Amino acid sequence: MTAVPQIVDSHCHLDFPDFAEELPQVVERAVEAGVSRMVTICTRLRNEPQVRAIAERFAPVFYAAGTHPMSAAEEPMATVDELVALARHPKFVGIGETGLDYHYTAESKAVQQESLRIHIEAARQTGLPLIIHARAADADMARILAEEHAAGAYACVMHCFSSSPALAEAALDLGFYLSMSGIATFKKSQEIRDIFAAAPVERILVETDAPYLAPPPFRGKRNEPGYTVHTAKVGAEVFGMSYEAFAAQTTANFDRLFTKAARAKDAA
Repeated sequence: MTAVPQIVDSHCHLDFPDFAEELPQVVERAVEAGVSRMVTICTRLRNEPQVRAIAERFAPVFYAAGTHPMSAAEEPMATVDELVALARHPKFVGIGETGLDYHYTAESKAVQQESLRIHIEAARQTGLPLIIHARAADADMARILAEEHAAGAYACVMHCFSSSPALAEAALDLGFYLSMSGIATFKKSQEIRDIFAAAPVERILVETDAPYLAPPPFRGKRNEPGYTVHTAKVGAEVFGMSYEAFAAQTTANFDRLFTKAARAKDAA
């Protein structure tokens, strides 16, 4: 019997109500599909205990926490000390998601930028990768990431990348990673696929952003970590690789960036 290629869902939201009724089955289906690890993301720090509990409950699940930019004006401002303290948990592997979103919440851009810089400092201090959400804010995002990197290096992934070629280039120039979501599989997303194709495959991750952005053949339905495979098959085509080779490459990339998750895997 041929082993199922192993792959990682680097970004999902397993605490969302969409999964409340069948979370064990969702995790089980992911593992059966070859998704050996998942990172579930806390977007409001007051929800961190619930997200942590999911990571503690399921061996393949790790977690990260931060304040989503669209919530930055509604939530108490995170502190560096708070994020650093959370990062002591053995299954806490990333800082965020944080970032800038001017599409719906441009009125809070100053608060978003302050929050982003706090998260960057926490990433520096912990050595954990920063998880960035960027929408309709490319110029400010590129500027802040570069300014902060010049002040002190940190690691970063541009989650669910669907921004401009210029922001992709700026991120890659800083040594950051781009994460491919279901958006890259949509028929109208050729420009996004072209951006990924121009990037080094050694800097590519895959994710679902579940429950959002389900790839075909599930588009329009609830996404779940097991569907990482469908996005990765498109990614393999983009890079002219076999699915097995692309799965192995993106898993190695994940381990290189999310070093704490890699160490936990090695210790298991």
